[in-house]
Amino acid sequence: MGSPRAVYTDCFPCDSYCLLTYSSLPPTTPKQTSKDTFFLLSSLSFSLSFSLSLCSSQRDPMLSTLLSVSLFFSLLLLSLFYCAFAGDPYVFYDWKVSYVTASPFGVKQQVIAVNGQFPGPILNVTTNWNVVVNVKNDLNEPLLLTWNGIQQRKNSWQDGVLGTNCPIPAGWNWTYEFQVKDQIGSFFYFPSLSFQRASGGYGGIIINNRDVIPVPFGPPDGDITIFISDWYTKSHKELREDVENGKDLGVPDVILFNGLGPYRYDQALVPDGIPYHTINVEPGKTYRLRVHNVGIATSLNFRIQNHNLLLVETEGSYTVQQNYTNMDIHVGQSYSFLVTMDQNASGDYYMVASPRFVNSSAWAKATGVAILRYSNSQGPASGWNVSAGAARPNPQGSFRYGQITVTDVYVLHNRPAELIDGKWRTTLNEISYLAPSTPLKLAQQFNIPGVYKIDFPNRPMNRPPKVDTSIINGTYRGFMEIIFQNNDTTVQNYHLDGYAFFVVGMDYGVWTENSRGTYNKWDGVARSTTQVFPGAWTAILVSLDNVGIWNLRSQNLDTWYLGQEVYVNVVNPEITDKTELSVPDNAIYCGVLSSLQKDRSQRVRFSNAASLTIIARRTISVAFIASLIAVFISS
Repeated sequence: MGSPRAVYTDCFPCDSYCLLTYSSLPPTTPKQTSKDTFFLLSSLSFSLSFSLSLCSSQRDPMLSTLLSVSLFFSLLLLSLFYCAFAGDPYVFYDWKVSYVTASPFGVKQQVIAVNGQFPGPILNVTTNWNVVVNVKNDLNEPLLLTWNGIQQRKNSWQDGVLGTNCPIPAGWNWTYEFQVKDQIGSFFYFPSLSFQRASGGYGGIIINNRDVIPVPFGPPDGDITIFISDWYTKSHKELREDVENGKDLGVPDVILFNGLGPYRYDQALVPDGIPYHTINVEPGKTYRLRVHNVGIATSLNFRIQNHNLLLVETEGSYTVQQNYTNMDIHVGQSYSFLVTMDQNASGDYYMVASPRFVNSSAWAKATGVAILRYSNSQGPASGWNVSAGAARPNPQGSFRYGQITVTDVYVLHNRPAELIDGKWRTTLNEISYLAPSTPLKLAQQFNIPGVYKIDFPNRPMNRPPKVDTSIINGTYRGFMEIIFQNNDTTVQNYHLDGYAFFVVGMDYGVWTENSRGTYNKWDGVARSTTQVFPGAWTAILVSLDNVGIWNLRSQNLDTWYLGQEVYVNVVNPEITDKTELSVPDNAIYCGVLSSLQKDRSQRVRFSNAASLTIIARRTISVAFIASLIAVFISS
């Protein structure tokens, strides 16, 4: 069910073709447009003409000639359709999100799976493809999936966060439909509500280059996705209750590799019988490793025993290629490395993810270890200090942005969790975000007053903290500078939906106007998630060219859950569908708009029907060949 699928027509010149023609037509859906209707009629015309031509070719020469002419004009009609309406391909997925029982660290617990898989299936597409994902929520609580790093150009309706979407109630399904416009690289999806990512529900997204776009490195011999994450044997419901009560998450029980616990590298630290992840490779081959930190709050240092990591991409941007022996990967970040299997395979090799920026020796037990195994390996892995690791600088890109004029500046100060009105909350500029019952985007679309305020302060106000629904007003086509000042005691990571931004500076201490003199204005990498070290600041620049309401959040689940987020409102003063798509036909309505909610029994599962535009491409190719056969037979 998780594999992409589309319906194609297999055509053969035989007596039963008339039946095949009708059985292969796709079902109609409300999403068909006028061009779909045009194609459908053209297809019917072609199919009937071609079928009757075959059936009559040896019975009535005059009728055969007339039908051949009809076939020609039907083919011409289809060709005109193709030239006028040919678009980017569609790919379809059906996903069921549910609980399954797993034992990542030897203790049976409920995890969130997609189509029974933990981690979930890989969404593997190509630049500009249209993606349709029908999600069935089989959890016992509401669900939204968000697409970490996917920019959702002109289409914040599909972002999958509370500011843009009503949750999918338990037992319902909802269809996401979006285009991966002008993007390449490595990303991931995850459930965005109620601490659910702590129980899984995540999976990878690969956006491949189109064939006409060159890649700055040779094609690898294999492509491997790796998820690293801190993990607790408590459920996400228990963890969120702890956070609500002001309890620290503490040391995780284990660090997972692709949902599995550590190899027993130390008998004193790792219990016997823990399933672990093994990656099988061939000697001399080069593999692309896409590594995602999908955890809760722990920065992890990733490395492979005796192997170099050639960094080539981070969250959709190719980087200046550099070799590393290890790399810090913070919560919510994604990297691609090329790794060549150039060792002598005297044994297996450790692949390690260990916690960074922690002080307690208790964290030593929380080390994730997988195995890299050559096909000619001569024995088990051994003889390496899995606790080693060093910090690494930000990767470099190849962009030039230093001469762009900044139009908006926001200095965002966080604070550790504190009591506000008797509840534990976290803040940005003394405001803890409160999600309204009506999503911001729907309230904006229907001009509902009082749901939110566009008055988020651009600097700390030095006032008592409060809970509020206040958002940032961004300037369309402006250039925003955001400075994150981390006053917490742990690494915080921040993500902006809808965009990739340039990381231009970071340092310890308090940011001042003079700090701009240290900015890298030449080759900072573009990405969507950046780390901010404790007692330090990080500065980013972002071009606000994507209309919508976009979530700016802490990627650390505990601080995000308690309110450390805000939304950036980017509006084109000229209302046009060229810069923003309209509300989707299948939108779920909630809050003050609940009365607009349609009967869910009338909801159409769009992913059950292939796009007629896709079928047009295949059909026209077949039609051309079939017409030649028809002419040959009729002659």
